[in-house]
Amino acid sequence: MADSEVAVCVDAGTTVIKAVVFDADGRELVVTRRDTEVRHPTREQCEQDMHEVWAAVVATVREAVERVARPVRLLAVTAQGDGAWLVDADGEPLRPAVLWNDGRAADVVRGWRADGTLERAYRINGSLTNAGLPNAILRSLGETRPHTVLTCGGWLYSKLTGVRGIEKSEASAPWLEIHAGAYSTELTDLYGIDPDVLPPLLTDQVHPLTATELGLPAGTPVVLAPYDIVTTAFGTGATAAGQATCILGTTLCTEMLVEAPDTTGEPSGLTLDFGVPGLLMRSFPTLAGTGVIDWLVDLLGLADHAEVTQLASQAPAGADGLRVLPYLSPAGERSPFLDPAASGLVTGMLFGHGRAHLARAVLEGLAHVIRDCLDAAPGRPVELGLCGGGAASSLWCQVIADITGVPAVSTEDTQVGAKGALVYALSALGEYPDLTAAAAALVRPSARYEPNPGERSLHEARHAEFLETRALAATRWAQWR
Repeated sequence: MADSEVAVCVDAGTTVIKAVVFDADGRELVVTRRDTEVRHPTREQCEQDMHEVWAAVVATVREAVERVARPVRLLAVTAQGDGAWLVDADGEPLRPAVLWNDGRAADVVRGWRADGTLERAYRINGSLTNAGLPNAILRSLGETRPHTVLTCGGWLYSKLTGVRGIEKSEASAPWLEIHAGAYSTELTDLYGIDPDVLPPLLTDQVHPLTATELGLPAGTPVVLAPYDIVTTAFGTGATAAGQATCILGTTLCTEMLVEAPDTTGEPSGLTLDFGVPGLLMRSFPTLAGTGVIDWLVDLLGLADHAEVTQLASQAPAGADGLRVLPYLSPAGERSPFLDPAASGLVTGMLFGHGRAHLARAVLEGLAHVIRDCLDAAPGRPVELGLCGGGAASSLWCQVIADITGVPAVSTEDTQVGAKGALVYALSALGEYPDLTAAAAALVRPSARYEPNPGERSLHEARHAEFLETRALAATRWAQWR
C-alpha cells in the first residue's frame, strides 16, 4: 500500500457498526460509527432489520472516506457471525435477521441433544450446535418460501459486490465436515434441512466494489475477512498454533489456534476454519459478556463501564466473599457448556457488602467464565491476548490474568477487529507473503498483565467453588426459568 493510500475496514458488530481508516503503517486515522438497533419481539428473540444494518455500513464508510480525503486502496469487511440472514432469489431479505444470541430455537437444541443429533454432528464438524446457529434457527422458523441463509458478513458482501456466498470460517459451524473443509450432506440430513438453502462456499474473497452509494470508486477491491471472532485473532497477532485470544465484548469469546481438528471427547465449543493451511480455531463464544456489565450500569445507576471499574477497584480480590454466576442471557449459555436454561446467581451476600463488592464480583465472575473456557481448550497458552471494549479496563485485564493464571496482553489498537480485517486484506491482496508477516508488521503490543502469585490460592479455591455452585444451580435452572 502506497504511503499516500489508506484502507477502510468495516467491523459490523451486533450493536455498533464501525469503519476504521488505517494508513500504510496500520495506524488508525479515523473511526466512524453508527449504533444499530437490536429488536426483541419476545424476551427470547433478538433480531435486526437487514436494510438498517446495510444503511449503517454505508453511512460509516461515507463519513470515513470524506473525513480522510485520501485515495482508498481497499475496503475490508468483518462482521458478527452465526444467526440466520435469509434472502430470496433476488438477494432481498425475507424477514428480519435472527441473531447469534437469539433463544427461540432452544427447544430444537434440547430435542437434538436428547436424540443424539448434537453429539453425532460434533463427531463430524467439531462444533456443538447452540440456539444461535443457523441450523437450529432454520428449524425453528420453518420458513417455506425459497430462500438462502446468509450471515451478516455474507449479506454485506452481497450488497457491496453482488457476490453471494459464505466464507469458510462462518460455514464451519454448523455446515462443514471439518476434516475436509467442505459441506456435508450427512450434517444437513441430521438437521433435517434442505442443502439447497446453503450459499456457495467462497473460494475467492476479493471482488470489485459495485455498490455506488459509499463514496468510493467502482472497482475498489473489497475483501471479505473471516467473521469477527476469527478476524479479531489476526488483530491481536495470533497466527500460530498454541496462541490464544479472548474478546471482551458482547460475547467473551476465548479462542485457541490448533493444527488439526479433534472431534473426540466431550462436545464443546466451535471448530472453525482459520484461513491458513494447517490451522483451525477452537472457539468458545459465551453468551455471558459485557452485557452483564451493561446490566450492572443500569442497576446501580452508573454512567458507563468505567464507573464499574472504578467501583470494583475499591473492593479487595474475592469481593469479601460475594460471588456472581453471570449467566444473564435469555438464551442461557452455549460455551463451554450448553444449557439454554442457564441463569444468573448472586451468593454470599451480607449486609456488609456494597456496590463496590458487587462490581468486583461481576468482573471476577466473568473472569471465571474465561478460565472455564481456557480449561476446555486444548493445551495451555503461554499468554492470552485481550481485546474488545472490556480491554480498556486495566483492572479487569489484571483480574483475568489473576484468575486464569495466564499472562494477559493487549495491543495499542482501539479497533482490533478492524485491524484484523486489515491484516487479512493486505495478505489476501499479496502485499505481505502471509498472515504472520502481515501481523508482525501491523500489530503492536501495548500492556502486559502478569498473574499476582500472592492471590493464586484464593482464585484457585474460588474457581472450584464457582464450578460447584454452577453444578448445583444447574439442577434447578429449568424450574427457575
